[in-house]
Amino acid sequence: MDEEFEAVLSTVGPRLRALRRRSGSTLAELSASTGIPVSTLSRLESGNRKPGLELLLPLARAHRVPLDELVGAPASGDPRVYPRPIEHNGMTVVPLTRKPGGLQAFKQILPAGPADREPDPRSHEGYHWLYVLNGRLRLVLGERDLVLAAGEVAEFDTHLPHWFGNADARAVEFLSILGPQGERFHVRASYRPE
Repeated sequence: MDEEFEAVLSTVGPRLRALRRRSGSTLAELSASTGIPVSTLSRLESGNRKPGLELLLPLARAHRVPLDELVGAPASGDPRVYPRPIEHNGMTVVPLTRKPGGLQAFKQILPAGPADREPDPRSHEGYHWLYVLNGRLRLVLGERDLVLAAGEVAEFDTHLPHWFGNADARAVEFLSILGPQGERFHVRASYRPE
């Protein structure tokens, strides 16, 4: 086997162990979420088993990292995201992430126009976080009808029927982050008294 390939494979075990420990999960929990036996996971982490795609793909999904990151592949080119805007129901949606699964980020723009559209709340799997950049966003969330101004944030479980649109005749720009069901946003900050 090629020496460079062997070198890449030899770093996978320690990387897998570090990812699992960073997430605070046990081998048994990882086994339950991937379907990979605990003994196989243990041998992978210790370097006593060579990883194949049939093992790496479910592990990348479980750890929510790209396969390239999991195996420590060398950086490939430009890290910038070049979003391609999508027109959807009269709204411009700009994807800000390109990694499948996990959290997905979008910039959304509702053009200027009448604010008298009839809400049509929908529900689906996941968790949603909104941050208004410019304008005023009308958010119908279950029985609540709210208006968010620039700088305001809302987060909610998407099982709750929801709808958003312009709160007035001006355009609205907002960031939208969608996560899998049960995954909430965590702000980590430390306080250091002076």
